[in-house]
Amino acid sequence: MFWILVFGGLVLFVLITIWVIYNRLVQAENQVDEALALIDVQLKKRFELIPNLVQVVKAYNAHEADVLEKVVAQRSSIPEPTGAKANFDGSITGVLKNFRMQVEAYPDLLANQQFSKLMDSLSTVEDELAMARRYYNGTVRDLSNKKEVFPNVLFASMFGIKDKSFYEIDPTDAERPEIELTLQQDI
Repeated sequence: MFWILVFGGLVLFVLITIWVIYNRLVQAENQVDEALALIDVQLKKRFELIPNLVQVVKAYNAHEADVLEKVVAQRSSIPEPTGAKANFDGSITGVLKNFRMQVEAYPDLLANQQFSKLMDSLSTVEDELAMARRYYNGTVRDLSNKKEVFPNVLFASMFGIKDKSFYEIDPTDAERPEIELTLQQDI
């Protein structure tokens, strides 16, 4: 009778341990998915601001508006794998940084209230996007740590918990079209 209780207690302990490990791994995996969704939300916010920028910039110069319109046209083709999405994001970030630098040389455009508000909103979205990227990478790190510690390492693959890749933008892979602002002076 004593051995039955000991054996039953040991089996119960193992089952509870496996249950706790499974729940922690699933929670970590879900946090990674949530973090990636937050990045998608910020990318969509960014793309919603760009058409408004296009309209304001069109009043000053059609060429720059065309470059931004190409960015808008690409928004429906956001890739799914994290690495491809990061490179796509890096490409758009590069275009917008270049655009900002070029715009600084044109005080008339910078003085436009609507343009100024849109650029402030865009800066806010870019900051939130950077935070979402950091959060995502933190959740990927936490998932990796949980998967690789003992005894979790024994069960992670058995439970189907897959590795997730970090959200990294490779500046050498991302194509960044150059924007040249030549504003029309007769406005």
